[in-house]
Amino acid sequence: MNGKTQKSVLIIDDDPIIRELLNQQLTSNFYNIYEASKPSEAQKILDDNNIDLVLCDIIMPEMDGYEFCSIVRKNKKHSLIPFIFITGDPTIGSKSKALDAGADDLIFKPIEIDDLLFKIQALLRRSDIYKSYGKKNNVENNFAEQQAKILLVDDDKSLGMLFQYNLKKVGFECEFAPSAGEGFKKAKEFKPDLIISDIMMPEKDGFEFRRMVLADDSLKGIPFVFLTSKGEEDDILEGYNLGIADYVLKTAGPRVVVAKVSAIVKSLGKERQKAVSELQHAADSMHIKVVPNEAPEFEGFEITQWHQTYKGIPGGDFLDYFTLDENNLAIILGDVMGKKWGAWYFAFAYAGYVRSAIRVVLQNTKDLTPSVILQQVNKSVYKDAKVSEVFATLSIIILNKKEKTLKYTGAGDLPILYLDRVNNELRKLRSKGLLLGFAPDGNYEDVNLSLNKNDYIFIFTDGIIESRNTEGEQFGSKKMSEVIKNMSLLDNPMKKLKEEFRNFTGGNYEDDISLITIKAL
Repeated sequence: MNGKTQKSVLIIDDDPIIRELLNQQLTSNFYNIYEASKPSEAQKILDDNNIDLVLCDIIMPEMDGYEFCSIVRKNKKHSLIPFIFITGDPTIGSKSKALDAGADDLIFKPIEIDDLLFKIQALLRRSDIYKSYGKKNNVENNFAEQQAKILLVDDDKSLGMLFQYNLKKVGFECEFAPSAGEGFKKAKEFKPDLIISDIMMPEKDGFEFRRMVLADDSLKGIPFVFLTSKGEEDDILEGYNLGIADYVLKTAGPRVVVAKVSAIVKSLGKERQKAVSELQHAADSMHIKVVPNEAPEFEGFEITQWHQTYKGIPGGDFLDYFTLDENNLAIILGDVMGKKWGAWYFAFAYAGYVRSAIRVVLQNTKDLTPSVILQQVNKSVYKDAKVSEVFATLSIIILNKKEKTLKYTGAGDLPILYLDRVNNELRKLRSKGLLLGFAPDGNYEDVNLSLNKNDYIFIFTDGIIESRNTEGEQFGSKKMSEVIKNMSLLDNPMKKLKEEFRNFTGGNYEDDISLITIKAL
């Protein structure tokens, strides 16, 4: 960051030792630091200064970090400032709770400074682009797993409110409307995952309301359930003839109604999972892949890969291999921003788009310089208005078997690790380029290496370092580096890393997992 305008970081922590530690580390990396011991001091600093990023403890006097972050996000002046929580207690710090409060990320104490610096750098880059190239898209909302949204329509307000209270109590987001007309209007605005409607209502009954919903293209696909005190056969048959998902008797009581609705929502989730499987099968049959089945053979090198999707569902990680000529092989690893399966299809499609864009560039280039190739890909993505505001990390490596060299450049990616066997040291090779699609010029730079026998290169996405154990501790880049450093010449690095990672996480991953190892022979 030297030579550029300094970014200002606000550190909020009631522990002066933590503040001093962070201040020293960030100042040495050319950040301008402000400190606050409590939220009221922090608020004044935010109001009086141009703060680019906030690092905030969770447990503090006056109010906790979650509440303070929520307040900051409600202020339009500060709503786009990147916000990272720091906590030493995994029992009170969860990423989902942090995101719900409006934060961008969370990091655990003891702080691995390299991880923190990477998160800060990535968030500041993202923030700069939001400021320079358009308003912020709420990427997290696109990707997050959402709680089920339910619309309840009943002319009996007291009973409706009772059911609404019980549905909210078990975690559903629930809106209430007292008539078919208001229910239809609210359905258009609220876009529920499930509509529950009484049958016997004045003006328009439940059957008419169902027909109104079916006649609207934006609503007709929403599952519909009748809630009624009547159980006559004709009513039930008429409901099913109108394509309802189920029938619930209100006389059963709130707890039974909630249990029945929960079962219906769970069933709908299974249907969605089935659709995922069918779409994946269709993609496979059309050979739409973002990950090859195995790494290629390439003389002078041994390349292995490990790719594990989140809960078996293809997501945002993509990798590829491309033979440039008889001596050069390109290796690509990328990660579309976004977590978990709520955005799986979108991320999968976008990953396929980027992979195709890279292949088009590689097929037509005569320049074997990774930074030049990456800039061409970046320009292609940036010019496409449909995808230019969806961002991805990308690593490009070109191996030359004749000269035993490696050329590398990256777009907002994690550092790749280089195990130098001659000097018995592990080095981090950092990219300086912007995330793919952030700006017309990504400022990509090349790293060039001459490899010796038994040297190793490790390339990976953040699914590995951000996965946690049962105590909430992240695997982290520090743990990964320790595993690699402790390997002997007889160890298989891929096998060893997979074993250590699975033992650490218990097989419970939080994102797509992608790892490529390259050994010089």
